[in-house]
Order: sequence, then structure tokens, then C-alpha cells
Amino acid sequence: MSDTYYEFGTAADRWSRAQLFFDAKEYRTAIRILRGLVAEHPDQTAQRLLLARAYYHSAQLKPAETELLAVLERDPVEHYARLMLGRTLERQGRAAEAAPHLRLAAAMSGELPS
Repeated sequence: MSDTYYEFGTAADRWSRAQLFFDAKEYRTAIRILRGLVAEHPDQTAQRLLLARAYYHSAQLKPAETELLAVLERDPVEHYARLMLGRTLERQGRAAEAAPHLRLAAAMSGELPS
């Protein structure tokens, strides 16, 4: 399939299309659309988070980590990005690095251990 399909339409059209592919568990196709959107609008957190989730679900953990770090650089209190980063690091076998992110995410959501 030509790359023009992934670039076709307005940003809103492509965002909707990426969400549809993600919901259909077509993560690699969603990634191809989202990469362009993130390049065009790098400050949009929702697009970057969905891209990170698509990378995570397609077992592309290093790119997922990169996107999550970019989100957290802009917004250090983005709870979901913090949680996902912890899970991404855990999945890479980096539990010691994941632990502080997971604790912080739990504290941000009010899920403190008793």
C-alpha cells in the first residue's frame, strides 16, 4: 500500500482513521498514520500517547519508551504516560527503572499502598 494513504485527508481525518485502526488492533497501520501526525503536531499529547500505545501493543518497546519520554518531558505529571512508561520498562526486563514510575503513577491516581 502506498504511503499516500497514511497521509490522506486532514489531520482530524487521519486522527480518526488512526483510532479506528488502533481499536481494530491493527497497531502497525495505526503507527504509520500516527507517526505523520506526531511529526506535524509534536505538542499534541493524545496523538503521541496513542502512538506509544500502538508501539507497546505491537511489541516495539524502545519506540514506545521514546514517545512516552517525550510526553513526560512536556508534561511530567501526565499520569497515564507515567504508568505506561513503567509498564514498558518492566516489559523490557528493567524492573528497577520501572518501579519509580509505577509508584509515581499510583500516587498520582490515589492508589497508594496501605
